[in-house]
Amino acid sequence: MQIVLAYSGGLDTSFCVAYLTRKLKAEVSTVIVNTGGLSRQSLDQVAGRAREMGAVRHYEIDAREAVFNGYISTLIRGNVLRGGVYPLSVAAERTQQAIEVAKKACELNADAIAHGSTGAGNDQVRFDVAFSILVPDLMIMTPIRDMGLAREQAIEYLTSCNLEIPGDSQRYSVNAGLWGTTLGGEWTHDSWQGPPADAWGDGEAVSREPRDVVIQWESGLPVALDGFRMAGPELVEAMATAVGEYQIGRGIHIGETVLGIKGRIGFEAGAATALIHAHRELEKLVLTRWQAFWKDHLSQFWGDRLHEGQAFDPVMDDIAAMIESSQSHVVGETRLRFESGRFSVTGVRSPNSLMDESVARYGEENALWTGDEARAFAKISSIPSLLATQRSTR
Repeated sequence: MQIVLAYSGGLDTSFCVAYLTRKLKAEVSTVIVNTGGLSRQSLDQVAGRAREMGAVRHYEIDAREAVFNGYISTLIRGNVLRGGVYPLSVAAERTQQAIEVAKKACELNADAIAHGSTGAGNDQVRFDVAFSILVPDLMIMTPIRDMGLAREQAIEYLTSCNLEIPGDSQRYSVNAGLWGTTLGGEWTHDSWQGPPADAWGDGEAVSREPRDVVIQWESGLPVALDGFRMAGPELVEAMATAVGEYQIGRGIHIGETVLGIKGRIGFEAGAATALIHAHRELEKLVLTRWQAFWKDHLSQFWGDRLHEGQAFDPVMDDIAAMIESSQSHVVGETRLRFESGRFSVTGVRSPNSLMDESVARYGEENALWTGDEARAFAKISSIPSLLATQRSTR
């Protein structure tokens, strides 16, 4: 049997290779889909680990541009932050990873396709839904889920096979990508427990001199950083490097999982968080009130469906088209200031600004109405509340 496995190099997918090759005598081809967050050294280590575990072939696919164009661009334009804090770092990448693995399975004429998700997480749904749609004739194999393995049991099995245990598998589950890094572990299972001192690997934030950066925007997407034009993935990576020096974008998110239970994760997504806040400030300058309201309303729904693994629902393309349409005037620049552990958007400008000093200055003077007209407007605006108040006092 020939199996194509979505491989990350972590504990669970390493167990899958070892188990499928040794217990089932299968030929396993591993596929790591690079959606960012991994160095060349890390990718090489993953390739070596796959072969050590027993993979007959290992493939590396660079999908950073695809995940940016297909998902991250809409998350930016939509200002999507789940629970108001978390920028969907994993959900932005899993569907694209599934697409690439499915393509490889077709190329290799595989008998089955596999992933290392557990039975309690979101990724099992994301992979299963994508594989069911893209390669409906292939068997989906999920050893970790089917056997109900805990991390300790996976470690024991690899040890019994005299295989090396990946990294910090006994303490943390780490997912690194272009849109940020998520961190799970024993501490995330207790909603009162804070992150360990070494959760992010470098202790407390280091005090640094503040730094200003300027982002240029076209059609609601970042296109240049401090005057240097870059492709989307390159700019996100450059932002991640810049904010990483200030330890910005770290947080904890608790919310609904796809399966309906509550889940909790730590995350570090400085570039995503900063870009979304900068984009929102530019939108405030150029969009009308109701453009922004309905765009953000639908964007949250779009993000929720992406989180739930439903990227292939036709409504996703419909909503993405509406979001893109709203961005034609989102052009200009935003200035951000990075400081130790935090950032702020300190300036925004656009040739399409609706903040026109020749028309009015908020709180000072205007050229579009007179004092009498403003008085009449205020009086008429009060009528619904006035009638309701009079009714309640009868």
